[in-house]
Amino acid sequence: MIKVKNLHKSFGDHHVLKGISAEFSKGKTNLIIGQSGSGKTVFLKCLLGLLKPEEGSITYDKEDFLKMTEEEQQIFRQQLGMVFQGSALFDTMNVGDNVMFPLRMFSSMNPEERYDRMIEVLKRVGLENVEDKAPSELSGGMQKRVAIARAIANNPKYLFCDEPNSGLDPETATMIDNLIQEITHEYDITTVINTHDMNSVLEIGENIIFLKFGEIKWQGTNKEVFRTDNKAISEYIYSSDLFKEVRKAHLNK
Repeated sequence: MIKVKNLHKSFGDHHVLKGISAEFSKGKTNLIIGQSGSGKTVFLKCLLGLLKPEEGSITYDKEDFLKMTEEEQQIFRQQLGMVFQGSALFDTMNVGDNVMFPLRMFSSMNPEERYDRMIEVLKRVGLENVEDKAPSELSGGMQKRVAIARAIANNPKYLFCDEPNSGLDPETATMIDNLIQEITHEYDITTVINTHDMNSVLEIGENIIFLKFGEIKWQGTNKEVFRTDNKAISEYIYSSDLFKEVRKAHLNK
């Protein structure tokens, strides 16, 4: 579990995060949603230690992340897996070397163990016999699955995903959503997903945090979001005719 208390982050006179307090549960897909400028990317970067807030605390289970030294944070990050927007695979490496990269950096595995682990996680994400291919030879959805395989190679306790469905067609996006959720449950990981994809909210939103102007305006599940009277989240999610119809059908069940 990750606990955040009274988090504040500013850039000059621009107060981006305004006292955010939240919990991200273990073994669940935790989504951060909000419009551009809501603060969700800054929030994610604070959780990862890429930005330092002026106030507040971030606790990973019983460890206070913000009180760690820079060296301690660097060691702790070995427990974190990250799926970047656009996959962020290394073009100069084949698929196998991309997946084994964190194993070379952070594990004590020998070459044979690293190779076996690489094959194992690629198989887990539904990819076989692709380890010798270049990332450019794969489709966008396959590249995303390689990125997920790389993120879980070191058996992280915490998994972060930044817009994992960016640039994918709806069918592939749903497949990636389901894969992330399956892995979260299977490995009992604390997963935090930064997304603007409303299909993801409906499909895998087990815990949803809605940010607006740097504040949490609503928190709940994908089931609760249909019935909430919260004006801010309703206006955000049901701004399109599609989701108005989805909500109407759900409430009429």
